[in-house]
Amino acid sequence: MNDIWFSILLVIFGLLLGIVVVLIFNYLKSIRTNKKAENIIEKARKESEILKRDSLLEAKEETYKLKSEADKEIKEKKREIRDIEVRLLQRENNIDRRDQTLQKREQLLTEKENNILDKQRIIQNDQVKLEQKQKEQIELLEKISGFSREEAQDLIMKKVAEDIDKEITLYIKERENEAELEVDKKAKNMLVASMQRYASDVASEQTVTVVNLPNDDMKGRIIGREGRNIRTIEAITGVDLIIDDTPEAVVLSSFDPLRREIARQTLEALIKDGRIHPARIEEIYDKTCQDIKTKIREQGEETLFELGITKVGPELIEILGKLHYRTSYGQNSLQHSKEVAHLAGIMANELGENVNLAKRAGLFHDIGKAIDHEVEGSHVEIGGELAKKYKECDIVINAIASHHGDEAPSSVIAVLVAIADALSASRPGARNDSLENYIKRLEQLEAIANEMDGVDKTYAMQAGRELRVIVKPEEVDDVTSHKIARDIKERIEDEVQYPGTIKVTVIRETRVSEEAR
Repeated sequence: MNDIWFSILLVIFGLLLGIVVVLIFNYLKSIRTNKKAENIIEKARKESEILKRDSLLEAKEETYKLKSEADKEIKEKKREIRDIEVRLLQRENNIDRRDQTLQKREQLLTEKENNILDKQRIIQNDQVKLEQKQKEQIELLEKISGFSREEAQDLIMKKVAEDIDKEITLYIKERENEAELEVDKKAKNMLVASMQRYASDVASEQTVTVVNLPNDDMKGRIIGREGRNIRTIEAITGVDLIIDDTPEAVVLSSFDPLRREIARQTLEALIKDGRIHPARIEEIYDKTCQDIKTKIREQGEETLFELGITKVGPELIEILGKLHYRTSYGQNSLQHSKEVAHLAGIMANELGENVNLAKRAGLFHDIGKAIDHEVEGSHVEIGGELAKKYKECDIVINAIASHHGDEAPSSVIAVLVAIADALSASRPGARNDSLENYIKRLEQLEAIANEMDGVDKTYAMQAGRELRVIVKPEEVDDVTSHKIARDIKERIEDEVQYPGTIKVTVIRETRVSEEAR
């Protein structure tokens, strides 16, 4: 029991001793910490005093520098002000001198003005005297010459008019030569470039179509009993069937390519089907007409797509497609219209005009030919009415109306369409013409030239593309030759219908010969 208590006391004593030791250690530690803090504070105070002294020194130095710079700037400003004052004084002196000079000039001008007024009065008096003397001299001249002033004036004016007429002709000749040198060169380059950039195959349409037969027995079936089948075909299609000795072939004849095409497809379908009688002919013909109508619309849409033309009504597209089955002097009208559109577009691009509008005008310039066999009037009038009906712009309408010279062109595009139309029509092989029309045109050209005064002989050459006129040298001089050429050109344009262009060449030749013996 005593041991237990002794142990407890030892434990208690140990705890008390540990607490005392901890307290003593903490006290000593706090003493050291306070001393260390005091040392740090003292050191910081000393360092702050040092920094304060340094800052004051730096501030004083900066203040001294700023003061020095300010003094320097003040001195410079004072020097500049003195310079400005000197310059201002100089300017004032110059202004004073100028003012004195201007005053002197003003005095001189006033004196000169007075002198001029005096001289004007003298001149006016002299003019009055001169006019009086001129009147007296004119009256004296009238008495001497026996002519009044008006009669003499009429004689002089006649002489002057004759001289001026020759001078004008010479002037026009010189200007034409200069213009031809420049314009022909540029025009030829542009046209050649346009034609090189667009070249299409030349194809000539005929007025007959040949349909091949599988055998000669088919001819009898086409004719039918007592000719009823062939009569039905001709009545429905409006095409003449020529069945001659040509083996295994039937000829379809018509000036309307659309009717020939419908008749050809109808006949080929009948031959392939084998059943040939009036009812079947009418059935096949109706079906063929529907197919052709669809094909016509496709032709119009393909043409618009090829040229990049939009916003065209469906009825106008169908009319455009019909041009594929129309010809002019053997040239396919749709192909011709596309060619004109391409050429007009290329030339418009060269000149900086609206390319799409030029193509549109070129494509529709012959649109009247699609229905000119159905409606009365020329294809130009019909085309203009169609363009107005389907609300085409004024430029397109004018291009249609003016491409054959019926109206004056109102825009550059209208002129380009007329040029492209002439290019497409006059290319070698593009069109053919009948011998009768050809001969009549040549005779008409020669007759126009022969009617001119002073013309000796006339020759139409190069298929009517050139007219050479030989004049009498003793009656016609070089200046009058140019006038004759221009008059012939104007008459041809007014009176003759012709594709392309006609060149008029007037030849004046004087031959002098001597024989030495």
